[in-house]
Amino acid sequence: MNESILLAIDDNPTRQLLSRALVALDYETVVATDFAGVEKLLRESSPSLLILSATFQGKGSLPFINNLLQQFPTLPIVYLADSQSREHKQEALRAGIGAYLEPPIKTDEIIAAIKSGLERAHRLGDWLRRNIKQSTASLEKRLGELEVLLKISREINSSLELDDVLQNVVSAAVDLTNAEEGSLLLLDESGTELYMRAGHNFEQGFADSFRMPVEDTLAGDVIKSGKPLNYNKDKTHKIQTAYLIQALIYVPLNVRDRIIGVLGVDNRVHQMPFSERDTLLLSVLAANAAVAIENARLFKNADSERLKFEAVITNMNDALLMLDEDKCVQIMNRSMASALDLHPDDVIGRKVTDVLPAGDLLDLIESSSGTTPRHYEVTLENDHTYTAQNTRIPDVGTAITMQDISSFKEVNRLKDDFVHTVSHDLRSPLTAVLGYTELLERVGELNDTQRDFIKRIGGSISDITALIDNLLDLGRIEAGFDKERERLNLEDVIKDTLHKFENLYRQKEQIIEVDLAPNPPPILGNPLRLRQMCDNLIANAVKYTDKGKKIFVRLNSQANELILEIADQGPGIPLQDQTRIFEKFYRSHNVIGKESGSGLGLAIVKTIVENHQGRIWVESKVDEGSAFFVVLPTAPEE
Repeated sequence: MNESILLAIDDNPTRQLLSRALVALDYETVVATDFAGVEKLLRESSPSLLILSATFQGKGSLPFINNLLQQFPTLPIVYLADSQSREHKQEALRAGIGAYLEPPIKTDEIIAAIKSGLERAHRLGDWLRRNIKQSTASLEKRLGELEVLLKISREINSSLELDDVLQNVVSAAVDLTNAEEGSLLLLDESGTELYMRAGHNFEQGFADSFRMPVEDTLAGDVIKSGKPLNYNKDKTHKIQTAYLIQALIYVPLNVRDRIIGVLGVDNRVHQMPFSERDTLLLSVLAANAAVAIENARLFKNADSERLKFEAVITNMNDALLMLDEDKCVQIMNRSMASALDLHPDDVIGRKVTDVLPAGDLLDLIESSSGTTPRHYEVTLENDHTYTAQNTRIPDVGTAITMQDISSFKEVNRLKDDFVHTVSHDLRSPLTAVLGYTELLERVGELNDTQRDFIKRIGGSISDITALIDNLLDLGRIEAGFDKERERLNLEDVIKDTLHKFENLYRQKEQIIEVDLAPNPPPILGNPLRLRQMCDNLIANAVKYTDKGKKIFVRLNSQANELILEIADQGPGIPLQDQTRIFEKFYRSHNVIGKESGSGLGLAIVKTIVENHQGRIWVESKVDEGSAFFVVLPTAPEE
């Protein structure tokens, strides 16, 4: 293909003469009429050389040449000067032109300058192509190295087979460095010797039996210093008996700031040294190997802990049911499966509503909310009674634990029967004693001391009688004697109780904040017992709240249920007492000795609530107060 020459000359005769001469020499010519045309033709037709006159289109060409060579630095330019001027010639040569011709300009001189410029352009092009080829080869090699490193990283992240990963790391080290052999050596348990964990181009028997002391070896020096070693010597170097090398690289394996071994490559036959880049590549591979070893250790530990956790969960006496955020079964231990007469493999991953029959436990799960653990009693189809704790775990799900308390319930029933019998038998003698103390004044004059003693006796007998009345009430409620039910408004019951205790909380200057939902739906209940429930809860709030503090009474309706909340700013209930606060005769440890009480009030409240198919629980923090929640079903429509 003929080479193209771009002409940018103002003098028309000179341009025509030069164009004919160039065509005769088998050159193609392209003519530009202005500076913009020169740039356009250089981009579109890529001429091999530019002939430019010193003055073009009435302007000097040197500023244009400076800008042009910034865009086309390899373009040869033949500059036709208008006159002879040493300063002008120096300025043109500094601008970067290839040839400078002064008048009188001869055709032979122009042709010689063109040939010289083209030859120089060809040499420069050849040089650029060689450099590009070398750079491309280097980039391809670097790309291949990166692909190998990326492959190793992917294997580490996707595979738990440590042997395969480490073997691939060593093989990659040999390939990337063009080494003869590769090895990954780890410290043994004593820390005094290295053994070969993975090798490349070693005989299997040699690799299995290989042992290298840490002392007086190059690998040991790397472990001690924590720095890579690139060893290239003219003479072979003995690094262990019968193991001679010409060149070697060792880099440390660093796991959690501890050197556990080395990754190495060597040449034992060919005297081919390793470069600093080989050391860098080996260091990257060593880091990957360290990650693989650490991942394997962490997985082994995690797997061991998982097995321990599963063993504890499976064999614990408490029944455990774990649900995810969608209330699908994730864990069901042996005790829970036995209590529910289910097999864990049949329920894992299924909705709990599809697994459990309707009953107390399912009601407990479906009504759960909040992160505070709540305690309930549930009775299952096997007639066993359990105390159940429902704990909401954020971003995990819900954990339900249960303990079988059937035997304790039976003992409690026998105790209640005994207490009720004794209470009933004591009531008549106490009434007689109280009557006789009231008759003493009628049979003779008493002094002041005697009257005080009789008053104290009467007060004590009244307290005992009230206790017995509570026990008998509790017995009647538990026995189910109060079956009468009528439609009533719980809001009216609450207002009556607040009115009853108005003088008491006014004396203590307490603030009662009442928030009752307007026109709440009615409930089916026993007015006497519901009044007793409200009396006990509000009386406790007034009793345990200090002077000048607040008491909150709230009533809301939600999903066919009424929710009564009575909160105080009292001493609160310690967490260890909250599970037992509704037991008979049980009182919180932080109020014993400070306030009088029999420990029966909350037991009566709990029994009344449960007899009305309701639920009750407490939420409390020490020194902040307690809140009792009662949930009662609303009455069906008439």
